[in-house]
Amino acid sequence: MEQKIVFATGNEGKMREVRLILQDLGFPVLSMKEAGVSLDIEENGTTFAENAMIKARAVWEKTGGIVLADDSGLVVDYLGGEPGVYSARYLGEDTSYEIKNQAIIDRLADAKEEERTARFVSAIAAVLPDGSELVTEGTVEG
Repeated sequence: MEQKIVFATGNEGKMREVRLILQDLGFPVLSMKEAGVSLDIEENGTTFAENAMIKARAVWEKTGGIVLADDSGLVVDYLGGEPGVYSARYLGEDTSYEIKNQAIIDRLADAKEEERTARFVSAIAAVLPDGSELVTEGTVEG
């Protein structure tokens, strides 16, 4: 059987990026839809790593093989870590990034310069053919 990677997303923009990043592996990289998986996965973890693993496990249970998933978002210290793991759902899933960003900026109106710290956090999880799991997380400060 030909080895393939399933990426737990339905986002076509993300799939273009993932395929570009993984192209040197020489494996086909399929979206959930392309792999025949239709799931509404509840991301109820408290960290980006937990949410990425929740998605990877759910898809792996349907496909086996190699499954990757991600979760990412903005963590603003002055806002107690918001929007955090709720970044995609912050102010509603259909709310534009422009509106979300403006709301965050507005909430920072009283913050002193030294209190305006934040980071973008991204986690990638993998479930391998034997069921073993890997997860890594990175941050970009700013």
